[in-house]
Amino acid sequence: MSDSFSINRRGLLGGAAALAAGAALPANAQDNRRVVIGTWGGDYSRLLTKNIDTPLMVPAKWECIHAEEAQDPRRAKMMAEKALRRGTSDVQGFSANDMYDTNVAGLVEQLDYSKMPNAKNLIPSMKYPYGIGHIYSGKVVLYNPDAMAAPTGFADTLDPKHGNKLGIIDIQRQYVMIAAALASGGSMSNFEPGKERLLACRKAGARIYPSNEAFAQALKTGEITCGIMWKARAVQWQNAGIKVETVAPKEGVPMYVSGFVMPKNAPNKEGAYAWLNAMMAPSAQEAFAVDMGYNPTVTDAKVPPEVQKRIGFTPEEQKRLVDLDYAYMAKNDVAFQDWWNKVFKG
Repeated sequence: MSDSFSINRRGLLGGAAALAAGAALPANAQDNRRVVIGTWGGDYSRLLTKNIDTPLMVPAKWECIHAEEAQDPRRAKMMAEKALRRGTSDVQGFSANDMYDTNVAGLVEQLDYSKMPNAKNLIPSMKYPYGIGHIYSGKVVLYNPDAMAAPTGFADTLDPKHGNKLGIIDIQRQYVMIAAALASGGSMSNFEPGKERLLACRKAGARIYPSNEAFAQALKTGEITCGIMWKARAVQWQNAGIKVETVAPKEGVPMYVSGFVMPKNAPNKEGAYAWLNAMMAPSAQEAFAVDMGYNPTVTDAKVPPEVQKRIGFTPEEQKRLVDLDYAYMAKNDVAFQDWWNKVFKG
């Protein structure tokens, strides 16, 4: 799952091509018992089937189709379909900042929560007018306890003293900048103070990895000993035998929310509401906590204590959870991406 988005010419052309392909679908592709879910592929799509579609939707006579693709082409396709009366998807999965952006672009429905009985248990912060938080985690410090003492937060971790033992994930650009800002006197609405810190780390030898998986491999081999990542990912890596522990940063724990929106021109809004309601069912939420290490977004989910201890946050740590300033990020993202690629990485 990606945590940032930009539309370029290639993405728009790809969306147009996908739109043309969608026009060729047989008429029964829009049957009123069929729900088309735009989602990432891999484990996430598989778990949507395992935890939502098969146990909850199929018994209610709904057919669930997954349109699997990365966020960028799926959002480009929504933009290409904007003028159509009927689009080709009923719900779309995005990170919270991308949900915000699709709303600003006028692409998504303002949800009627009265049509979803399970919404009564939704955590208020996960109840957006235009989308629903499905799972969440927080950005934490990761470290190898055999190689270093536990850091206290982002400042201890994004520190030149670690040299080439500090790992930074390229696709986590926005959140790395948030962490550096919080470590340097900035805020969720002011990333500028963190730039000097990141440049100092880079000059000292900090390694940049293209993906979460590459970062995990570097942790496993001992090439690096610390970095920042979602706590849920750390749990997955612990399950895979990687020696890593986590710390909830003292400066604040930026949240990552993955959720779903409904396109304004969804062909089956009844089905979309049924699927979104099933997504909030406690059984589905509990299963995702066990399978993926992310926290439930409903209050009636009962996660096993041993799982909750690993994936969740203590009451004191919960006070440090902070949501992102999506408007600030949307306004400045092009400039931040330019700085990241040309100055920090260059």
